[in-house]
Amino acid sequence: MPTDHRREILRLAIPAFLALVAEPLFLLADSAIVGYLGTESLAGLGVASAVLLTATNIFVFLAYGTTAAVSRRLGAGDQRGALSTGVDGVWLALILGAVATVVVIAWAPGLVGLFGAGPGARDEAVTYLRISAVGIPPMLVVLAATGVLRGLQDTRTPLVAAVAGFGTNAVLSFLLVHPVGLGIAGAAWGSVIAQSGMAIGLCAVLVTGARRLGAPLSLHPGGVLRAALDGIPLLIRTLALRAALLVTTWYAAGLGDAELAAHQVAMTVWSALAFALDALAIAGQALTGKALGAGDAAGTRQVMATMIRWGIWFGVVLGAVIVAGHRIIPLGFSTDPRVHAALAAALIVVACGQPVAAVAFVLDGVLIGAGDTRWLALAQTVCLIGYLPMMGVLVWLDLVGIRGLVGLWIAFTGFMALRAALLWWRSRSDVWMVVGAVR
Repeated sequence: MPTDHRREILRLAIPAFLALVAEPLFLLADSAIVGYLGTESLAGLGVASAVLLTATNIFVFLAYGTTAAVSRRLGAGDQRGALSTGVDGVWLALILGAVATVVVIAWAPGLVGLFGAGPGARDEAVTYLRISAVGIPPMLVVLAATGVLRGLQDTRTPLVAAVAGFGTNAVLSFLLVHPVGLGIAGAAWGSVIAQSGMAIGLCAVLVTGARRLGAPLSLHPGGVLRAALDGIPLLIRTLALRAALLVTTWYAAGLGDAELAAHQVAMTVWSALAFALDALAIAGQALTGKALGAGDAAGTRQVMATMIRWGIWFGVVLGAVIVAGHRIIPLGFSTDPRVHAALAAALIVVACGQPVAAVAFVLDGVLIGAGDTRWLALAQTVCLIGYLPMMGVLVWLDLVGIRGLVGLWIAFTGFMALRAALLWWRSRSDVWMVVGAVR
């Protein structure tokens, strides 16, 4: 690893940060646009978003696993092989996306019903979810193509795609929801159109690069199967994480529509901060894979230490910003004073947990880049098992008349602290530092 590793981290992390922040910022815009349709619409968006994000984010290995595999081959000097591996990931994304679309459309009412929201919120959620499901295949293609480009040490192209795509989404959502009058369905169609445009643009970039290097573009069943098998541990890791998020939303739904609406915004804010912190994790994935592919174990540790320090300080800064605006932020998402009060209190807890979350995100990225996915699957499952007793305490408090969004977010912050502790323990060993083009 070159001595100016800080410059390399910044070169990858800054565009990744801007791209990652673009998505939740425009999701916040969607929340604000839908929020002015009423509390039921905003609560419905919260439930539908939880289901939709689960249906897509469980396949985040399409980005993370591809980044690790491509960057390792790049570090070993095999650029053609790196692109070939990436193309296999894009084909896998299309296949998985088609299956997920059918499942979500068919089971939308049942999936929404699991959250126990009121009838009005439930109807809005089903409408949004069924339309948005059409956009799942392009969403997964965007994940896979972005992972390939990150593995090739390019985070600028995904930034351009994110700004163009999410900007289009915000404009279309506003026009379709309000002037056209489609309601929450307009927000869903805006997302589908924008995601499809992003997928087409990123695939065009990959096709150009593959043709230049002579990498195959056709469906290669063996390569797709290998990508799927390699992604299973990351799928388990992600399912455990999504299960924790879904349990959190399930509990919030039982607090009433106002608390659920406040939780939707709080979770969107948390996701925005998570994406910001995840920029360092993405740099960690790309640089760790490249360094280990080139046989540079010492450089890997050097980069990891720098990113942990930066992540903690970044978390402190983000937390301070949220604390400063915790009473102002709710005003942009609802006119309901009950939502304002619940959200303002929850945001304080969200802010305090950012430094801990930063450690978890950075180390998760480093270990993904190293291909230590089996251990990550085990660790995330342990975290989920540890989180369930915390939720049990909240349910008991609810039964005795003590309830609220603050307790829920304190429990979720405890979940992130457990995750950070396990990842820190693993990072102190050398077991995960396997060098070579293929782990």
